[in-house]
Amino acid sequence: MQRIIEILPAGSWPAAAATEIFVADYEGRHRRRMVVCLQSEEKVLLDLEHARLLHAGDGLKLEDGRIILVKSLPEELMEVTAANSLHLLRLAWHIGNRHLPTAIEEHRILIRRDHVIADMIRGLGGHVHMVMAAFDPESGAYAGRIGAHQHENGHAHHSHD
Repeated sequence: MQRIIEILPAGSWPAAAATEIFVADYEGRHRRRMVVCLQSEEKVLLDLEHARLLHAGDGLKLEDGRIILVKSLPEELMEVTAANSLHLLRLAWHIGNRHLPTAIEEHRILIRRDHVIADMIRGLGGHVHMVMAAFDPESGAYAGRIGAHQHENGHAHHSHD
């Protein structure tokens, strides 16, 4: 079984170079170790030191040099909208305060289905609609950041050069 040896961030490689495709929802793309089943039904091994989210457009480089394109499978999500951009920004703050995986776009916020959060958003004057969409939430503030290192307790510390 081929192993994935490198994750190429979306936009850092030519997607036309992909020879295979991996499609999964948010849960299926957020892993540390798993057997990845490709569209051709070939299976490859992902074995990372820490769990990470594979984003749409990322490339998974195999030992033999092939590159697999990661795609997001549409899933049922809550689309949050607001009266104006300031109101949407305030709703984003409240969602962020609950540490929820969140995809932020110019005129909407996408989050996973949660009736308690939906009630909170409506109570704050926001609008919630169920939509089918690919979910590619923001990475954490320290994800992949140069100059920061992660400890087993989950706290990041910055190097001061």
